[in-house]
Amino acid sequence: MGFLMDGLDAEDYDRAYNDRDLLRRILSYFRPKLGAMFVVASMIVLGSVSQAAVPLLVSLAVDALADGTIAEVGLHLVGGTLLAGVLGWGFNFVRQWQSARVTGDVVLRLREDAFDAVLARDLSFYDETPSGRIVSRVTSDTDDFATVSTLTMDLISQVLMVGFVTALLFLRSVELALLTMLVVPIVVCIALLFRRLARASTRHAQRSLSRVNANLQETMGGIAVAKNFRQEQQVYDEFRPINRQSYRVTLRQGFVFSAVFPVLFLVAGLATVALVQLGGTAVIGGGLSAGDWYLFLQGVALFWLPLTSIAAFWSQFQQGLSASERVFALIDAEPRVVQTGAQDPGRLAGRIEFRDLTFGYDPGNPVLRDFNLLIEAGETVALVGHTGAGKSTLSKLITRFYEFQQGSLLIDGHDIRGLDLPAYRRQIGAVPQAPFLFSGTVADNIRYPRPEASDDDVLAAASAVGGGDWVDALPHGLRTDVGEHGRALSMGQRQLVALARLLIQDPAIVVLDEATASVDPLTEAQIQEGLDVVLAGRTSIVIAHRLSTIEHVDRIIVLDHGRIVEEGDHPTLLARGGRYCQVYNTYFRHQSPHYRAGTGFVPVSSS
Repeated sequence: MGFLMDGLDAEDYDRAYNDRDLLRRILSYFRPKLGAMFVVASMIVLGSVSQAAVPLLVSLAVDALADGTIAEVGLHLVGGTLLAGVLGWGFNFVRQWQSARVTGDVVLRLREDAFDAVLARDLSFYDETPSGRIVSRVTSDTDDFATVSTLTMDLISQVLMVGFVTALLFLRSVELALLTMLVVPIVVCIALLFRRLARASTRHAQRSLSRVNANLQETMGGIAVAKNFRQEQQVYDEFRPINRQSYRVTLRQGFVFSAVFPVLFLVAGLATVALVQLGGTAVIGGGLSAGDWYLFLQGVALFWLPLTSIAAFWSQFQQGLSASERVFALIDAEPRVVQTGAQDPGRLAGRIEFRDLTFGYDPGNPVLRDFNLLIEAGETVALVGHTGAGKSTLSKLITRFYEFQQGSLLIDGHDIRGLDLPAYRRQIGAVPQAPFLFSGTVADNIRYPRPEASDDDVLAAASAVGGGDWVDALPHGLRTDVGEHGRALSMGQRQLVALARLLIQDPAIVVLDEATASVDPLTEAQIQEGLDVVLAGRTSIVIAHRLSTIEHVDRIIVLDHGRIVEEGDHPTLLARGGRYCQVYNTYFRHQSPHYRAGTGFVPVSSS
């Protein structure tokens, strides 16, 4: 069985809730809808009474027919039966209508809470959790929660129906009613036996669907790469086993749910045969009237259907409970970035100090250990080093996307953990190497940090980047639609939009993951002009990939495995011939306008 469940392990933030806690949590979402729930409960009671009245009226007609009094009471019985049926339909309609509204409102609130929790999660959460699995919890699992709500309404209706029918059975024949009640514990035991198996199979089915969603999400995000390398078949081959696993797990879940009904119906059928035999014997012996026997048989039929539905409901209920468990686990996931205060930082000067700071994505393997660095307000610092040196880690700590384990990070002399995080992040501007644009126009994306910005403000920000010539090259200027993820624009145009967006934000601290790393020389010149405007008067941390960037910064920090091995300006470090020279020869030497192939490396000192 192990191979069937491969890859269906719980997420790190998953937790187990018992049924009582889950039901209490679910009911808390229904509490604001008590008025509508009262209407639903009333309709359930009235509907159950109307439905139970039909066999009673028919049994009275059977007795009247046997006694020869059908002529006197027949019209009343027919009218009463029709009235009970019409009223039952009306009560059920109102119940279904109100139930749908209550369920829709509850699922709306739950989905909003789940999405709010997703937005509140730390960046490390997204690094460790495939986005498709998160989407599955916010969409599919909340839909399954709606199923629980609907099933709960049906369960209440079925329980009331069983109660009314049981009362009628005892009124007509205590002996036959007691015989019917003997089967109830058997049915309940069968349902309880299926309970644990149903919960486990449902949880695995939901996890398998999450894997399918995650694979599809990744495939759609990288479809251009797959097509470029002609790897469509490989992508399909990777999808097939995941999809087939979902098929097998879902099929197993279906078998579990399907098995309960035949067993329950078998028990109900055997009990009904016994009741027919005993009831028929009682009618022949004169101990039971024909009408009462008919009422009993109809009552038993009405009794068995709700009872088997209740028993089967418990197995199906596990699907909703499992879905609720997954959604609540997402909502209750503990944040890793924890603020100890909410001090308003005001307008930041931008002084940044790392003091004996230790950090690791895996706490057992620190990337930075006892790290110290001071960046003065308004200073432009370039971070250089080989891959894995810790450049991006520093930027993620400054933006407070990750929690460090030891030491402190001070912003203008204040511990970053004591600042009001939203107010602080509003003054942090970040441009990644591959900027992300949202669906909409260029103007919409530039205005993103300041939704209230006017069209003139947007135009001024766009014109300040590269002289604004790039805007004229767009088909519809600032009203040009950028497409999904900005794919309608070139990489250079996306960078220019990202810089204009940064400029309209007016941050105090700027973090750039080299905005000119993937563009042509002309666009690089435009971006460089924009950088001069964006970085002016601001504290700037640049993860450098271009020589044109590091030549003009105030200070270069050379990192190696989370340690500062050199710092200074470009000419000084180059003349020193140390570690920076090695990095320069690896990454930057060929970008110099004076570089000629075959001229050799810049010499590195033996020291």
